[in-house]
Amino acid sequence: MTNEFVLEAITREFPDSVISSSEPYGMLTIEVKKEDIKKIIHYLRDSSLEFNFLTDICGIHYPEFPEKEIGVIYHLHNMMANFRLRLKIFMSRENIEVDSLVELFAGANWMERETFDFYGIKFKGHPDLRAILNMEDLGYHPMLKEYRLEDGTRTDKDDNMFGR
Repeated sequence: MTNEFVLEAITREFPDSVISSSEPYGMLTIEVKKEDIKKIIHYLRDSSLEFNFLTDICGIHYPEFPEKEIGVIYHLHNMMANFRLRLKIFMSRENIEVDSLVELFAGANWMERETFDFYGIKFKGHPDLRAILNMEDLGYHPMLKEYRLEDGTRTDKDDNMFGR
């Protein structure tokens, strides 16, 4: 199994869904349309490609790109061929919702809850979407890049020492 083979199989099956692809550090990374992610992952699991293990689901925040501000990244693994694949989807802050994968992979339950907890991404169809690590009444999503990294009132630090 090669990156070219997997990319060609996905592109053949979902020709209008693939937005871009790359191979950072040799791992095939494909950006796909948000509305097609569940169909694509279902195909990857049940086809001869046999991506039968969902390694991780995580969020990402790019506030400098309003059209692609929030992203969800899926890592899949074909254990028989020892082949890993990364799928990415992006959305704006106004439409921060994506289909849940819990019915495809039971392990997606806690991964989606963690992503919701830290980024506020809602997973449609999730059986119990609530905070998993933060307090339920926290009131914000701590991984969003909306807050300063340092306390601006501190006078004992010289940011020039840290390359800022």
